[in-house]
Amino acid sequence: MHNKPWEAIFKEYRINEHNFDESPFNISAEEIKEVSRHFGTTGDREVRVLCKQDTREDRPDVFKEKELFILPIKNKFYTIIKGEGYVDIPQVTETPITYKSKLDFKLDTSKIGDSEMQHIDFAYASSLIRNFMDDESLVLTIRGRKYTPEFSFFVDKHKITAKSVQTEVDAGYEGKEQVILIEAKRPGVSNTIIRQLYYPYRQWQEHTSKKVIPVFFEKDENEYFIWEFEFKNIENYNSISLVRSAKFVIS
Repeated sequence: MHNKPWEAIFKEYRINEHNFDESPFNISAEEIKEVSRHFGTTGDREVRVLCKQDTREDRPDVFKEKELFILPIKNKFYTIIKGEGYVDIPQVTETPITYKSKLDFKLDTSKIGDSEMQHIDFAYASSLIRNFMDDESLVLTIRGRKYTPEFSFFVDKHKITAKSVQTEVDAGYEGKEQVILIEAKRPGVSNTIIRQLYYPYRQWQEHTSKKVIPVFFEKDENEYFIWEFEFKNIENYNSISLVRSAKFVIS
C-alpha cells in the first residue's frame, strides 16, 4: 500500500493541511517522483505504482483516514479528491446458467494459457456476450490503449477536468445501437475504482451517438461472470449503478 512514500509526499507538500472539503489537491508526477526517488524499493519509487490504487484496500493509510482517492487528470498529472471513488461489485449468488455455445466445433487454441483477454475472447466466440447483451450485431472494434478527449465531471460538488488520459479496455464491441466496453477483473475482487469504467465510458461516448455500456467480466474456474453497469448522469462520476448480473457455464 506504499504508506511511507505517501506519508512523505503528504508531509513535503503539506497536503495534510489542505481542506479537501473545499477543493481537490492537484499534484504532478514530477512532484511525486521528487519525494519518492529516495526510497529503496522500486514499488515505492515509481509514480505509476504509487498512483495505482484500484481497490479501496489498495489505498495508503493516509488516503483511507481522510476518505481520499486519486485520479489522473492528464498525462503526468493527478488530483487527490475526498469522496467515494469506488464501486462495489456484488457477488452473483444465483445458480449458474448453462449456456450452449453457438460454435459447432471446439477451439483448441482457447485452451492454451489462462489470461483474462483469452477468456473474454472465448466468451465472445461462443456468443455468450452477444447473448447476455441480447445483441447479435455486436462485433469486436476496440482493444488496447488510447488517450481520452477532454471532458469534465463532478465528484460531489467538485468539478474535475480530464484530458489526454491513457485508457485501456480489454475488449470493446459495437452493434447497431450500442457499444459494449468490457473490463476484466481478477477473481475475488469485491470493489474497483470507478475510473476503470467511467473514463472509457466518457471517452467512447464522445465518439458515438450510440449508447455506451460498461461491463465487468470475470472467469473463475469454469464459471463466467458478467456485470452490466450504467451511469445515470454522464457528468456525475458517482452516478454509477448496477443494472444486472449473471454467471454462466459454457457447454
